[in-house]
Amino acid sequence: MSCFTGKPWIFSTMATKHGKHWRSMCKRFILGVLLTSCIVLLYCLSMTQVPLSTPEIPVPYSCAHRPSRLPSRRSSNSSHENPGRLCTPKVDIMFMKTHKSASSTFLNILFRFGEKHRLKFAFPDSRNDFFYPAFFQRSHVKDYKSGMCFNIICNHMRFNAAEVAKLLPLDTVYITILRDPAELFESSFHYFGRLVPFTWKIAGDDKLAEFLRNPHYYFDPEGFNAFYLRNLLFFDLGQDNTLEPDDPRVDEGIRSIAERFQLFMLAEHFEESLILLKDALCWDMDDLIFFKLNARKGSTVSKLTPNLRAKALEWNALDWKLYQHMNRTFWRKVDDYGRQRMAEDVAELKRRNAEMAATCIEGGHAVDAGSIQESVMQPWQPVGEKSIMGYNLKKNIDKAHIKLCRKMLMPEIQYLSEFGVNLWITKLWGHIRDIINW
Repeated sequence: MSCFTGKPWIFSTMATKHGKHWRSMCKRFILGVLLTSCIVLLYCLSMTQVPLSTPEIPVPYSCAHRPSRLPSRRSSNSSHENPGRLCTPKVDIMFMKTHKSASSTFLNILFRFGEKHRLKFAFPDSRNDFFYPAFFQRSHVKDYKSGMCFNIICNHMRFNAAEVAKLLPLDTVYITILRDPAELFESSFHYFGRLVPFTWKIAGDDKLAEFLRNPHYYFDPEGFNAFYLRNLLFFDLGQDNTLEPDDPRVDEGIRSIAERFQLFMLAEHFEESLILLKDALCWDMDDLIFFKLNARKGSTVSKLTPNLRAKALEWNALDWKLYQHMNRTFWRKVDDYGRQRMAEDVAELKRRNAEMAATCIEGGHAVDAGSIQESVMQPWQPVGEKSIMGYNLKKNIDKAHIKLCRKMLMPEIQYLSEFGVNLWITKLWGHIRDIINW
């Protein structure tokens, strides 16, 4: 008699466990090969972009659909010498889209404004960014030829002032948005952490806290995608994000940024930022209405203790110096505008946003990704999670609002597709991301 008689379940269980173990190993191996191959492919494609060698042709003053014919309105400028002057809306705009700083929400505002006034956008080709993290080149612009005229450029890039200046009219208004560096770091760590290989060796459930305990132990400045996890604002704005805080090049970089941009919006004071923008660009209040896009589920947000916040600011000291400098500038502009008038205008903007939410959004609020009914309304998700919330379009919206509601709720990738932008690299990465999440 076999000694195994009566115990076949033991070996069946062992075989099942071994089978699951090998399937898991094979799955991880396949996904690892796919991810590595994709990353190599995307980088090779990114590096094929070369600087233009064509002769310089001056950019026209503006190629807007006759901006002089756009309706003038009375400015709310607070100047005592010339109150309520007539002005024409500014349509030539460079928006430096920084990461994880409410920039997607403002991008939606710009897309709608551009469509309304039939403006010419400088869009990327094959991706939803200008081959970031490479420095911006005009050759990254879809169908670009020297001397072509554009009104708005607003997709992710690593800022290159000289190249941008050759693309847009001389009187273009330069705008960007900043976010508290500690909160930005927390958001970036969550969103991009899995794409930064040196984070894979961080032990424990709270990887953010463990990283901040001794960031120099984990951080590799030459590592793949390392820029996402240190001084990301400084990096996006074209500066060296690895400098020491007391390096004179840091202050020089902040000065050059301050001189180039006319308005620094603050993510923490988004409505106030929009009111300042309305005043500077002579826009209407209706141009500013928005829904918050790319918001995260509260359960995925790490609560920064005072100690962790201090460590995050120390680790992102260059961003903190930049933010403090521009924060002071921002509140001086608010004082010039008038605190009371600002409060009244912010209240009016919030009222209009609430009205539109009641008109457009099913339930009046954002929902988890799994509860979004239309695929066209699904926002882009980070690798390994579905933490970014979106919206459901309300049923039976009246004809006067249906188009506007849909545009206001539409995520960036889908909106770019409606503009006719070729996003094949972005879509390829999306498919691979979905396989990784499998």
